[in-house]
Amino acid sequence: MIEAKGISLRFPNGTMALNNIDLQVEPGDMVYVTGPSGSGKTSLLKLFMGIEYPTLGSLKVLGQTMTKGQTAGIRRLRKIIGPVFQEFRLIAGRTVTENVMLGMRFLDLPQDQLKENASHALVKVGLEHKALSLVENLSWGESQRVAIARAVARKPVLILADEPTGNLDKDNALNILELLTSFIDEKTAVIITTHATHLIEAEHNSKVIRMDKGSLSWERLG
Repeated sequence: MIEAKGISLRFPNGTMALNNIDLQVEPGDMVYVTGPSGSGKTSLLKLFMGIEYPTLGSLKVLGQTMTKGQTAGIRRLRKIIGPVFQEFRLIAGRTVTENVMLGMRFLDLPQDQLKENASHALVKVGLEHKALSLVENLSWGESQRVAIARAVARKPVLILADEPTGNLDKDNALNILELLTSFIDEKTAVIITTHATHLIEAEHNSKVIRMDKGSLSWERLG
């Protein structure tokens, strides 16, 4: 699913964000990426999304080589990846359902299928009763669930969640992690960046990646 060999990421200003990383993620894996701010967690997810490209090394995501010359292939790849960003990027003045549907706008699906996918996703995240609510009237936690619904409505095989437990109390953070874990199956992997290492549990095929100054180490839980 993800195969990284010796990848590094150096920004134009000379900052080394990632340094010589080897990593393999398989379908069905639950991967937690931990480490302090600035350690490279978000940069790693950006490489997996094709927002940034490795300066050195080789990276393949779902068989797609992640280089600048593969723009069309990476655009197709993004259709089967479900991103959950730190900034929810919800559009004010639109309903919850409309925001979820907007996350599928590149899938070339008919309108009725978009609505059906959005409806099912909202049920999964427990927000079906908010389907017609404007997003600006939601709580922070509800907004986060809309962001997750938007990601999973496209039925991705890879979910990338950047600090989904940030700004949440322990109970709500555990609920979000449990929710994201529920989307794992034999074809789907979930990668989560988080500071909340105390909430990580050994379940499914869970792995923990520890980032420090752009370098990586990882271990399987349990």
